[in-house]
Amino acid sequence: MGKDAETDLQSQRSRNQGHPGKAAAAVGGAIHGALNFYKPRGITSAKALYRVRKIIGLGKSGHAGTLDPAAEGVLVLCLGQGTKLTEAWMDQPKVYRATARLDITSESFDTDGEVTEVQVERRPTARQIRAALAQFVGHIQQTPPSISAIKVNGQPAYRSARRGQPLVLKARGVHIHWLHLHSYCWPEVDLEMACGRGTYVRALIRDLGMALETGGCLSSLTRTAVGPFRAIDAWTYEALEAEGSGNRWLTPLHDVRSKLARRPVAIPPAPVASDSDTTVGFL
Repeated sequence: MGKDAETDLQSQRSRNQGHPGKAAAAVGGAIHGALNFYKPRGITSAKALYRVRKIIGLGKSGHAGTLDPAAEGVLVLCLGQGTKLTEAWMDQPKVYRATARLDITSESFDTDGEVTEVQVERRPTARQIRAALAQFVGHIQQTPPSISAIKVNGQPAYRSARRGQPLVLKARGVHIHWLHLHSYCWPEVDLEMACGRGTYVRALIRDLGMALETGGCLSSLTRTAVGPFRAIDAWTYEALEAEGSGNRWLTPLHDVRSKLARRPVAIPPAPVASDSDTTVGFL
């Protein structure tokens, strides 16, 4: 994400953390509903959930949609009976802001591990990048990275990769609603996308590099929205700790059900393109 955009997101989120909350939806003393949490970089989604549990005393809970440790942004936490709606949350459209480098690659297709330089004979133009991105809009077949949480025979694929035995995972159908190129200055691209369930941004960057005959390595990733939950409204560790015994962070179960039941499902709009950036495809 660009520095200005990241600063703006942080300031907007700080302002929104003081918004009026709603009363807890408790049944038998338990908390039921959802929490729009902002996962920071450098921690797994599971560990982030564990820390939130300790801060606000959660019982039964889970998260909908894993974020890689190096990624940040919206992580939907399902609470109590709200865990029954995890699959419905997974089906909600997601928005990501990503930066990537086209001069390097890595086993995981991000900069979280050891990277390798890629010799590029011809640096692509912005027009060529837009044309390449356009191929990935709509329903596509995407092969997940071998370093992923996808389970094979009951075990996450990344465990095999760590043992030096990476698996070749099967391609699967995913849907990308739109892709927006914010900026390009070799070797870095800054883009935004709205996509459906199961889409790997790392795999998209890998495939973009293949289409351009360059490298392709994700360097930063922020999930800015999951369905109706937006990053600017998300709660951080610090905000939850400051809330104390309050529960303004809770979206009660009946509100969650109402949000998830809306049809047709609203696809987040693409950014308005300026002279220097472009939205490719809109489905």
